[in-house]
Amino acid sequence: MDGNLRHLEHSVEVGVAVTFAWKFLTDISNWHDPPARFTLEGPFVAGTTGTTSLPGQEPMRWRLVEVQAGERYTTELQLDRAVLQFEWRFEALSERRTRLTQRILLTGANAAAYAPQLAAGFGANLAAGMQRIADAMEKRQR
Repeated sequence: MDGNLRHLEHSVEVGVAVTFAWKFLTDISNWHDPPARFTLEGPFVAGTTGTTSLPGQEPMRWRLVEVQAGERYTTELQLDRAVLQFEWRFEALSERRTRLTQRILLTGANAAAYAPQLAAGFGANLAAGMQRIADAMEKRQR
């Protein structure tokens, strides 16, 4: 994988309505990615801040920069002269089927310094992680 990667994107189709998918992913208690722990310091609206905690590391503070209910949301993590964004898009394919797309974007003057971490941390795991989320949604709906 390219160590200078600054953009990742993957989509999955899930057998739930778009309203269910939105409700599931905007409930931060469903953000399950051990050993990371996530907290949100207010409602799921633009401007609200959150924290990702990993064992042995300083907590990472991020914020919701865009929330378009039922359609998409974007979180943003400020780095040293770089920005890491995670955008989730929700597309209704039918009454009971939704396409989820996650786009990860690294930008800024110092983005190249973080690109290897982006590739290592998300590159090989994005598809499998999104499939786990889709499976969890379908299981919860049943």
